[in-house]
Amino acid sequence: MKIFTWHIHGSYLFYLSQGNYTIYIPTKPEKTEGYYGRGETFPFGDNVIEIPANEVKNYEFDCILFQTNQNYLKDQYEILSAEQRELPKIYIEHDPPRQHPTDTKHILDTTDVTLVHVTHFNRLMWESNQTPTRVIEHGVTTSPISYKGDIARGIVVINNLPSRGRLLGLDVFMEAREYVPLDLVGMNTGDLGLGEVLHPELPEFQSRYRFFFNPIRYTSLGLAICEAMMMGIPVVGLATTELSAVIDNGFSGFIHTDINYLIDKMNLLIADPELAREIGNNGREVALKRFNIERFTNDWEQLFAEVTQKNKNVLSA
Repeated sequence: MKIFTWHIHGSYLFYLSQGNYTIYIPTKPEKTEGYYGRGETFPFGDNVIEIPANEVKNYEFDCILFQTNQNYLKDQYEILSAEQRELPKIYIEHDPPRQHPTDTKHILDTTDVTLVHVTHFNRLMWESNQTPTRVIEHGVTTSPISYKGDIARGIVVINNLPSRGRLLGLDVFMEAREYVPLDLVGMNTGDLGLGEVLHPELPEFQSRYRFFFNPIRYTSLGLAICEAMMMGIPVVGLATTELSAVIDNGFSGFIHTDINYLIDKMNLLIADPELAREIGNNGREVALKRFNIERFTNDWEQLFAEVTQKNKNVLSA
């Protein structure tokens, strides 16, 4: 199966590439969004192939996979041929609606594209019009790095937090760090953090922290949360969006909408390493069942097969 898409979220593309298909991504010398190529951060396998954007029209694909409004509204008309634009199409919606939590209409309003939401919360909140929808929850690989938790601090993993503000919980982070020792890592953390830790190096780096804190108010379930849970790192976060349906409060992590409650629980984990390990182990069991990479890639393989077969049936009718 030959899948064409754009490089939008590197970590998501890396996990998607673990499936039994070949992924083609376009490149441009200026490396604008979606045209970065493979890059040097993720250890992509041989099944992720770069194509210069001006040569994409010369290739044969089985399915086109959109990941942003830009991909769907503009990019496809600039680099795909008319024939390629008639191929089976899937759109991954990575985010919950922004303009209004319940009344925002998705740009898709067609039966010709399958809209994939990455969480059940997102599917619930988007107005997807007449577009057929599917949920494929995240999948992450298991890490050979084990949780140590010997640093009595929490770690926060968010890119560009200073500039992304309340949505990503900047104020929540700033309040919590007044009472709890917290380290922030990610791109463009400025004076608030330690800077970027590359994805392949993150497991070893975060394994020593006592817990993982997620201050984000409103977003999809972050892959960083799934990765932390898979390592057995206890997760503390806001009981909003999909996280409220992932963490069993007090058993596999701590979640609440009361920041003071979360502050108390983070300090409890710092004071009680054995409790932290127990909570982390319970979270890991959840991740192994819910976010295992085999389930994730099987879901994608089945959907690719389904949409391409449906297209063959239409063409032969």
